[in-house]
This record gives sequence, structure tokens and C-alpha cells, in this order.
Amino acid sequence: MTSPNFRHPLLLAKDLITLDDLSGGRLVIGIGAGGRGFDASVFGGAQWSTAERHERFKEFTSTLDRLLREPDSTIAGTYYPIVESRQIPGPLQKPRPPLLVSALGSKGITFAAQIGDGWISVGGLPEWSGTTEEAVREQSGRLDDALAMTGRTTHFERLFLDGQNDESPTTSYERFIDWAERYRALRFSELVIHYPVADSIFDYDLDLFERIATEGRETLEAWR
Repeated sequence: MTSPNFRHPLLLAKDLITLDDLSGGRLVIGIGAGGRGFDASVFGGAQWSTAERHERFKEFTSTLDRLLREPDSTIAGTYYPIVESRQIPGPLQKPRPPLLVSALGSKGITFAAQIGDGWISVGGLPEWSGTTEEAVREQSGRLDDALAMTGRTTHFERLFLDGQNDESPTTSYERFIDWAERYRALRFSELVIHYPVADSIFDYDLDLFERIATEGRETLEAWR
């Protein structure tokens, strides 16, 4: 998972081609617009406006998509111009590794449907006043509409990343299963929880994490 905050699409493409080769063609790419705060300020520059962040995200992702598909590229871009680059031998996966796009708002979700092989949600936007599940349900409906508009009929991955918001599925095994069942009903094919980290929002029992990763995974696989 990466973002334009601290990557250039050409260098990232070359890194991803190497990772795809080292993994034997098992690479899956996650990409989002990036957040504010430390992620946006770590290089010491001014933080982008919401509009610029979205435009950079679109150009970054579109450029990366082309770089992973083409053996050589010249791309006229506002933020990320590319001149006579070569991506040889290219990734093992053709036409490129799967690209999952993280998006919460309407514009981002529409863009994900246009360019991605899947969509990632982490819940509602900061101004959302309802529950996380309500936000994701609304987002999923927008994705359905966007996919229909593009005429895409092939399988489209949906991944939900738990951010320990109003749900806390890692407080017990039973709560995790209930959470997983609800998001399975929303047609999410992948559910991601964070590894336990002491003194953080992800501070929970390691034994519970291991049970979820083994017994819980078997349960989820049986649902497919």
C-alpha cells in the first residue's frame, strides 16, 4: 500500500516490477491518495490542498498503470512527466499486477472503478456522522453504480481495512466473526486487521490475533 505522498511513479514502477519477480508473480498493489499529517509533511514540503491531492492521485495512478503495462514510456504529465523511460523486462503478471485503489469519496470511487482491479475502504470520511458500516454500505453502492457505468462485468475485488474506528473487531473472537459476516454480506473478498502494537489503537491480545489468523481464516475461506 502506497501513495503519492512519498513515491514517484517511475521509481515505484521499477520497485514493483522487481517485487513481482521476487514473489513469483504474487504481487498485489494497493494505492491511495495519502493522508495529511506526518505522511504529507515528512519531506518538509507544503501540504497539498484537497483538490491538488485528488489530481495528483489520479495522475500518479494513471501513470503507474501505464508504466507497468508498457516496455517504454513517454508521458506528458502535470506533476509526473516521464521522458523515454524503459521498464524491461516488465512484471511477470500480465498486463500488470492487480491494482487495488483506496477511495472513500464519490470521485475517488468512480476513479477506482475506471482504472483498478479492486477497491479498498477504511470506513467513512472524517465528516461522516453515521456508523462505519453505514458509510461502507453507501460507498459500496456508489462503486456498483460506477462499475455499471463503465460496463465492467468481470470480478472486482473489495478489501476492507479495519482502522479500529467504531467497530473494534479485535476485542474478541466472536466480535471478529460477527464483523466479518457483516462485511462478507457487503461482498468484500478480503478483510484486513492490524498486527497488535502495544500502546496504540491496535493494542490487543496476540493470542487472539493468532486465533483470528488461523481459525478465523479457515472460517472465512469456508464461506467462499
